[in-house]
Amino acid sequence: MRIRRAGRKSIIAAILAISLAGCSGGAGTGNDAGNAPTSSEPAFNYTGSGPVTDQPDAKLSILGTNAWTTNVDLSTAAIVKKIESNAGVEVDWDLIPPQNYADAVNPRLAAGTGLPDIVYLPDQDQLMKYINSGLFIPLNELIDKYGVNLKKIYEQSPSVKASLTTPDGKMYYVPQQTLTKNYMPVMMINQRWLKKLGLSEPTTLDEFTAMLRKFKTDDPNGNGQADEIPLSMESKFIPMAFGPVFGLDLANQFYADDQGKVHFSYYEPAYKEYLTYLNGLYKEGLLGVDYASTTSDQVTSRISQDLTGATFNFSWYMSMVYSPLYKDYDPAEPIFKGILPLKGPHGDQFYVGRTPVSGIFGITRDSKNPELAFRFLDYAVSEEAQTYYTWGIKDDTYTEENGVKTFTEKGKDNEYIQKLGIGPVNLPNIQSTDSADSVVAEWHAKLDKEMEPYIREPFPFVYALPDEASVESMSMPDITTYVEEMNFKFISGDTSLDQFDSYIETLKKMNIEQVIAGRQAQYDRYKAAQQ
Repeated sequence: MRIRRAGRKSIIAAILAISLAGCSGGAGTGNDAGNAPTSSEPAFNYTGSGPVTDQPDAKLSILGTNAWTTNVDLSTAAIVKKIESNAGVEVDWDLIPPQNYADAVNPRLAAGTGLPDIVYLPDQDQLMKYINSGLFIPLNELIDKYGVNLKKIYEQSPSVKASLTTPDGKMYYVPQQTLTKNYMPVMMINQRWLKKLGLSEPTTLDEFTAMLRKFKTDDPNGNGQADEIPLSMESKFIPMAFGPVFGLDLANQFYADDQGKVHFSYYEPAYKEYLTYLNGLYKEGLLGVDYASTTSDQVTSRISQDLTGATFNFSWYMSMVYSPLYKDYDPAEPIFKGILPLKGPHGDQFYVGRTPVSGIFGITRDSKNPELAFRFLDYAVSEEAQTYYTWGIKDDTYTEENGVKTFTEKGKDNEYIQKLGIGPVNLPNIQSTDSADSVVAEWHAKLDKEMEPYIREPFPFVYALPDEASVESMSMPDITTYVEEMNFKFISGDTSLDQFDSYIETLKKMNIEQVIAGRQAQYDRYKAAQQ
C-alpha cells in the first residue's frame, strides 16, 4: 500500500463527505469488439452482496484519491476495511492526495503501462481520450453478467446510464455519484442584520440590491463603525449566485432551454445584463474591489467578526459552519440562512443543481482478473455499502429502530467519522440526503426541501465524437481564457460594456458557434439515449 500525503484543506472538504464534497464506428482500441478480457477465476455465484469471490487469497490493486483531510488514511480506515472484508478481497491501495491527483496520475495514464486493476480517473474522459487509447475495458458484458447493483442504479437514474454510454453503446466506467438537488449552493443572508434593519428576506434582484445598500450604510452590526461588507463570497460562486437571475448557467457554461436548444451562457444577450448588474454593484462598493481574489477563509473570518451580511456557498454551510461561528447561536434559530432564488428581470428563478456523476472508476486492460474487479465495484455501489459510506458503522456512529437511522454522538463528531472513513472518495460512494438531514439543524433540513423545486438540472455530461472533441480541444481553452479575462474587465469597468458587441464578435471568430453545434449534437444524443 502506497500513500502520498496532502497539505492542509479547509473544513468544507471534510464536512461535505458526510453531507453529500463517442467514437463513430467503435470506441476503444484496447479490447476490440467490446469484449472484456476473460478471467481464469472459477465460476462464482455473485448475488450483489458480499462476498464477491470464494477464493481465499483474492487480491486487487486500486489507484485512487486519499481523503481531503491530512490526518486520515483511507487505506486503513474502518469503513474501507469493512468493504474489503465484506467483499472478501484484499486491496493494495495506491492513494494520492486529491489536490495533486491529476498531476500525479495523468503521466501514468499517458504511459499506459503497469496500471493497477482499477483506476479512479482524474477527469470524466468527456473527449474519450482514455477510451480511445484502449486503457480501459468495456463493461457491457460484465454488467449483463454481474451488474446486480449497477443495473438498479441505471433503472433508478436513466440519466446516469445515458451519460456513461458512448455513442456506439458501450460503457466503460462505474460512477461515483453526488446529490443533484439537495444541499446545493444558495444565497445566504444574515438574519440578525435583517431584523436589526426591519427588512424582509429579498425575493427579487431589486430588493436584494436595496438590502445590500442598507447593509452598507445603516450599521447593521451595531458597532458604530462603517466596517460592514454587504456581500462576500469566493469569486467562483459569483456566476452561480447571479447567472440564474438572468436565466444563465454560467458555472457550467452551456445550458439547454425548454425547447432543447443549446446555448453558451457567455455568448448570450442576457450575459450583458448580468455584467451590467455586477458592474453596478462594483461601482457602489457593494461588490468589493477584492471580489476576484476573496478566499473561503476570508469569508469565514468576516462572518465570524459579524462583518458580512450576505454570502453564497453550499447549503451545508448555513447551519454547520457559518451560524455556529456566533457564540450565542441557538441551533433552533438560524443566523445565516438560505433564501429562495431571487426572481430576475425576466421572471427567471432557480438555482443550478449538479450532474449526478461526480467521478468514474475504470478497469484497466492490465487487470489479470477483470471479473473480480467488476464484482468488487458492483458491490461497492450496493445499498449495503452505501450505508457504510453515509452512516458509518451500526451501533457505533448510528442506531436503527423501525427502519429509521439516527446518528449517535460519535456519528455527529466530525473528526471521529472522518478518521472512520465516512464518504470514502477512494470508492464509488453515493451521497445521501437522509444522512445529511439527520446531521443539520431541523430548520435547515426543512428549508432544503423547500428549495428543491427551484433546483434546475445543469447541462448533462455527454461523450464527444472525434470531430466534436477536435473542435472543443482546439477552441475552448482559448475561449475560456478570453471569457475569464473579459469578465473581470467588464465587471471592474476596465473595459466599457459598450464593447460587448465586439466581445461577441471575437467569440464568433474563435469558433464558439461550431462548439455550440457540437454540444447540441451531444445533447440530442443524450436525450435520445433516455428514450
